[in-house]
Amino acid sequence: MEGDRLGSLCSRAPLSLQFGDQKYGYTHLSAGELLRDERKNPDSQYGELIEKYIKDGKIVPVEITISLLKREMDQTMAANAQKNKFLIDGFPRNQDNLQGWNKTMDGKADVSFVLFFDCNNEICIERCLERGKSSGRSDDNRESLEKRIQTYLQSTKPIIDLYEEMGKVKKIDASKSVDEVFDEVVKIFDKEG
Repeated sequence: MEGDRLGSLCSRAPLSLQFGDQKYGYTHLSAGELLRDERKNPDSQYGELIEKYIKDGKIVPVEITISLLKREMDQTMAANAQKNKFLIDGFPRNQDNLQGWNKTMDGKADVSFVLFFDCNNEICIERCLERGKSSGRSDDNRESLEKRIQTYLQSTKPIIDLYEEMGKVKKIDASKSVDEVFDEVVKIFDKEG
């Protein structure tokens, strides 16, 4: 299962600087963060629907997630045309997401590679429960996390396997410390750019 790693890594100042303008030029977009922000937006037509999906550990409908990602990408590039490389965290999570991405972004965006943060389920649960003590996230509880693991195994793992068949998966042992995982990510970006 992907763990609570990319968000932790991207929140580190050195990583943000390296993957931002100064070294690699990627803009980090978290699908989950965009969904959580939209859920909190009182003017959002999708807020309650997003809340229900997240709380139940289910995948939010692809049209919503892609529209949020595309909006953020468009706004970023409109502000600075040079910012056209994105590190998209937590997407695609199932076949429907992948098909929606391909349909919407065909000819507009290429997937260079997929970072797969591999970590056993119990470590992921413990990390997310620890994060839940301060995150305020409604899905950082054991019941939701166990549902998310089942969703991951049924829906997301086959997408990772598909990208692996295409030779695009860069696998990282995310059970290690944040510093060790960070070092592995840097090696991948040094090679892949």
